Amino acid sequence: MFKYILQLSLGMFILMVSTFVAWYEGSAITYNSIEWEYSTPFTHFFNHNITSGQDISQLDYFVYSAKFQPMFPAIMIVSVIYMVSVIGFYLLSHITKFSISYWGLICSLLILFSVFLSNSVTIGGKVIFWITCVSALFCLIVVGVHIYKIKCPQININ
Repeated sequence: MFKYILQLSLGMFILMVSTFVAWYEGSAITYNSIEWEYSTPFTHFFNHNITSGQDISQLDYFVYSAKFQPMFPAIMIVSVIYMVSVIGFYLLSHITKFSISYWGLICSLLILFSVFLSNSVTIGGKVIFWITCVSALFCLIVVGVHIYKIKCPQININ
């Protein structure tokens, strides 16, 4: 149990640091008025008119950072996937019936997210697309191996 808590703590720390750095990098959108129309979906969703950089939602900082400086948003996504995987492996070792559904749900969400980003023209969108595709493939492999272990149990000869 300690190793799972340690790994989750490490993942949470990396997530917090990368979130702070991505937020800082994304704050550059306040000076780039050309991108206000294309990189501020949350501000537009809340029906705010942007007249200055101070009108931009803090969430849009992450969108801008993910589009143009994707390193730390990618680390954020990888750390979230890592924490979800640690939880999944813990469930896999303790609650086997639930784990197939858990990994299947995670795989489905990753595939949906990657489909959403498949038409991205920015480098950040492409990087995050490939991260989610590879992670979804990993989840499919885990589900397949687990189903194989259930369907084909080992024969113990004593």
